[in-house]
Amino acid sequence: MKENKLLIFILTIGVFGILNTEMGVIGLLPSIADHFDVSIAQAGWTVSFFALAIAVSGPTMPLLLSGINRKKVMLLVLSVFVVGNIASVFVTNFTLLLIIRIALALFHPVYCSMAFTVAASSVKPEEAPKAVSNVFIGISAGMVAGVPIASFIDSALSYEMAMAFFAIVNAFVLAATFIFVPSMPVEKRQSYGEQLAVLKKSIIWVSIAAVILLNASVFGVYSYIAEYLETVTRMSPNTISLTLFVFGGANMIGNIVAGRLLTNSPVKSVFTFPLLLGAVYILLFFTAELAVPVVIITFLWGLLAGGIMANINQYLIASSAPEAPDFANGLFISACNLGTTVGSAAGGLLISQMGTPYVVLTGILSVILGLAVILLRNNMFNAAGQAEEPGEGASASN
Repeated sequence: MKENKLLIFILTIGVFGILNTEMGVIGLLPSIADHFDVSIAQAGWTVSFFALAIAVSGPTMPLLLSGINRKKVMLLVLSVFVVGNIASVFVTNFTLLLIIRIALALFHPVYCSMAFTVAASSVKPEEAPKAVSNVFIGISAGMVAGVPIASFIDSALSYEMAMAFFAIVNAFVLAATFIFVPSMPVEKRQSYGEQLAVLKKSIIWVSIAAVILLNASVFGVYSYIAEYLETVTRMSPNTISLTLFVFGGANMIGNIVAGRLLTNSPVKSVFTFPLLLGAVYILLFFTAELAVPVVIITFLWGLLAGGIMANINQYLIASSAPEAPDFANGLFISACNLGTTVGSAAGGLLISQMGTPYVVLTGILSVILGLAVILLRNNMFNAAGQAEEPGEGASASN
């Protein structure tokens, strides 16, 4: 049991390092623009190109490496991230920086999908959702804490030290993986054809659609939350930062809650989530100009939108393809990134047409569509006589 806890801890720090590399540069965009003499919009390519590469490699890279000893794959990916981040410190050409970022992004889904698989298979099937939710804490921390940490190091020390921080975290996990993680050979190697066969199942496509819509419902609003709090709620910059930290803290708490919910009552949790998220958005829309209620609502939103949603999204896809866990987790990562792209684009379009106060409608509409797809998915399971059991989604990763 102690070995399992140590393994899950290392995986959690590992995904923190991977997500920190992806999202942390958001806090460095002004420095990247200055350092490479490019515009802020061009500096933003270091984020958008990274996400696009993940969406492409999500289903493919985990599939290609699925038959190799999992410890060796994790060591390979972490080594690539250490070398890539060190190179990012010294590179002087912006195009080369983008190439490095894209190369790292191609390996991103490999580690994350494998982390979910290994965490789930290291415990009893009924405990799998809880183990996966612990790994998600690292993802939440990487997304939420990575930005302010990198920004602080940048302002207090230098841009180079901030980039080096990404390498240091990954190097720490690389060493811990080498020393403490046991060899994990793949006992039954699945052919590429066997894994790709899950794409013939209509249920997997419906699940992917649900994940895209649920992720769009969150990032269609969250992508513009700083502008929303400034122009609609009229918060000061310091209050906005505090509110975003409230969101991040709630996000990590949500991961713990999600593990318990999906262990005990997965189907009820999947149906309840979009209803609660829709209610939060309605409250946000009608109390947008009141700072205190908005902070409270942001906490509730963080519980749902970050931790709980991420776990539910992973469950939706993993439980639809239990026979190919690594490939399914890759599909999950790709679907999440597509949802983020679709949601942020839709939110931006709505702001340009109606104004910032109405960006919340992006979330409400996406939630309604997501709930409709979830209902369709449930009917398909019932028609096939496949009742979803607690832990099925994640335990499929055995």
